[in-house]
Parts: sequence; structure tokens; C-alpha cells
Amino acid sequence: MPPASPVSPASPTAARPLPPALPQTPAPSPESSRPPRSAPVRLRALDGLRLLAALMVAAYHYGGRGGEISQAWGSSPREQFPTASTYFAYGCLGVQIFFVISGFVICMSGWGRPLRSFFASRVSRLYPAYWAAILIVTAVFALPWVAFKSVSPSDTLVNLTMLQQPIGVDRVLGVCWTLWAELRFYALFALFVVLPGANRQRVILFCAVWTLGAALADAANQPFLELVLMPQYAPYFIGGMGLYLIHRYGHDALAWGIVGLSFLIGQHYAVAELWHAPNPSFFSYRSTLGIVAIVAFGYLAVALIALGKFQWANWRWLTLAGALTYPFYLVHEHLGWVVVEVLHQKLNIPSYGTFALTILLMLFLAWLLYRFVEQRLTPVIKRSLTAVRVR
Repeated sequence: MPPASPVSPASPTAARPLPPALPQTPAPSPESSRPPRSAPVRLRALDGLRLLAALMVAAYHYGGRGGEISQAWGSSPREQFPTASTYFAYGCLGVQIFFVISGFVICMSGWGRPLRSFFASRVSRLYPAYWAAILIVTAVFALPWVAFKSVSPSDTLVNLTMLQQPIGVDRVLGVCWTLWAELRFYALFALFVVLPGANRQRVILFCAVWTLGAALADAANQPFLELVLMPQYAPYFIGGMGLYLIHRYGHDALAWGIVGLSFLIGQHYAVAELWHAPNPSFFSYRSTLGIVAIVAFGYLAVALIALGKFQWANWRWLTLAGALTYPFYLVHEHLGWVVVEVLHQKLNIPSYGTFALTILLMLFLAWLLYRFVEQRLTPVIKRSLTAVRVR
């Protein structure tokens, strides 16, 4: 899950973003005939969309799939939610929405920043809650009455780096595969946009070259190129960057072309990954139309926010919702198994009550992580990484 602060160059009177604050939008550059808007402010509607995507993923993990969650419920979620499980199964598409949002926000946050500042903002934003989630899940799974098993101590230590997947060790957090995709996006964006200096032409060129390179990597069937260029995820990040260009500079044929092309390719990969012919041996069946519709919803929602159609959704609680999204995303799956088992099997709370209480408890834990981990460690790490050493 893409963890960034959605701050927009739209109105100087709106509230400042939560830490870490994003840089001021630079002065209009000569590469565009449309000057960018001034004075960055928080796009609270984007915060709300992020939380919605996280809740979609949670619904999928609690009621839209099999596996360990069936052990937590004591039976298949299809039996717990005979009707809703069909819809919960689509919740995994919240990840694609996350990636579109990430493309938008990372393009915005990297604009006008030197590489060191961009690196410090990403590390300080990603790691504090992640480290805490690793330690909490490991400690809970080590309890003798918890049926779910954690990874080995050595693999747990590797997980603290966030590089466990390329190294090939077991994951402590099931959702961390999305963070590995995010890290690769950050690296590409830093190398080809932030390092030489972000501007409209450079972002357009980056989107175009990445789109073509990802398609060629898929066609060539070369594992290394696929690892670096991520054909199955690249369209969503690229679409988000195109939407940021529209937000920053207004309607533009090239930017809309980037968005449209990325959607057409992105829906293909979503369908290829998640669709299968009706089969009673599978947990659920997602229709092609349903998959495409949810991907389209993600693009459309970010597009409307980019165009300022949700400026009226400026409620302060959405800022907190955005702040809770990342820690909630990290802890909800594995700890949710434990909570579901306690509430449903030991306390005999009905399925829907257990579902709602588990969501609320995970949100409360996310608030604790935000309040006592992120707010304290993020600025310290950021200052340490951006400090200039004088010899």
C-alpha cells in the first residue's frame, strides 16, 4: 500500500498536511503553457479513497478468500457470508487503486525535491510503522495459544529490510508484496525523474518509455526485465502520474493519453490475474465486467479528485483516515486472523459482528501506531537522513 501524503497545489487557505509535509510547488516552468497551481494543500478526498481501498482489501482478506482465514472462522468465509463473500472477493482490487493513488502522490511529492530529500521522505514514511508491524505480528504469533505460526528468527530479521521477497525468505506480513512493488516504483521514479529534476516533459517521457519497456519485457519473457519493469503493475503507477500532470497543468492531450493507455493495459492485467472460468472448486468467481468496472472506478475516482470535483469533501476526519490507512493495511491481515478466531470461535460473536469489530480494532491499533510510532519516529528519521554533515 502506497503510504504517502496527498497534498495538492490548489488553495493556500486549506489546512497543512500531517507530517511528513510535502515541499512547496515550484514556480511555473517553461516546459508547459499552463502554469501549475500554487500553494500545496492536502487532498482530503484522496485520503478517503485510500482508506476505502484499504477497507476493500480487508474485506477480501476476512471474507473473500480461503486459506488461514477459514481456520480463524472455523469454516469457509462462504459459509459465514453466503452472499457478501461474492462481493468481498473483489476487494483485492483495492491494491490496483492503491497503485494509481501512489503514482499520483509520488509524482506530486517528488516534484521539486532533491534526491536526498525524496529518499529521506520515503524511508521515514515507510519504515517506522512497518518495523512496528513486523515486531507486533511476530510477538503475537509467538504466543502459545495462537495457532498461526510465524517465520524463523533469521527470516524475521531479513523482513525488517523490506527486501525479503527478492532475497527469497518467508514474509512476516502477507501484504508486503505490494511494498516490494512500491519500492521498485520509487527507485525508477527517483532515478529517471527526481535525480535529473522533475518537469512535465521528463514525466511524460518516463511514462512513455516505461509503458513501452514494460510491454517489451512481458513479450520477451525475461525474468530480470519483468522484475524491474513490473508489466503487471506499471500501468497503475503510470496512470496515477498522468492524472497528476492533469491536476497540475490542467487538461492535456498527452496526459490524458497516458491515463487512457494505462487503463486499457491495466484492466487487461487485472482480468488476466483475477478472472477464471466458473469452477466450483475455486473459492469465488469474479466476472470480467466486475473486474474492469472496479479498475475503472479507481481511475475515475482519482481523475475526479485531480480535476477538483471533490474539493467539497474537505472534512478534517479524512486527514486522520489517510494517516491510519498505511498502518491499518500493514497489521489488518495476520492480526485479523487472531482477532476473528477469538471473537467468533471463543466469544461466539456472530459473523458480521466479528467482521465489524475486527475492522474497528485494527483501525484502533493503526491509530496507536500512527500516534506513538509514526508521529515520533518519522520526523527523527527524516531529519537524520537529510542532515548535512559539515567537515
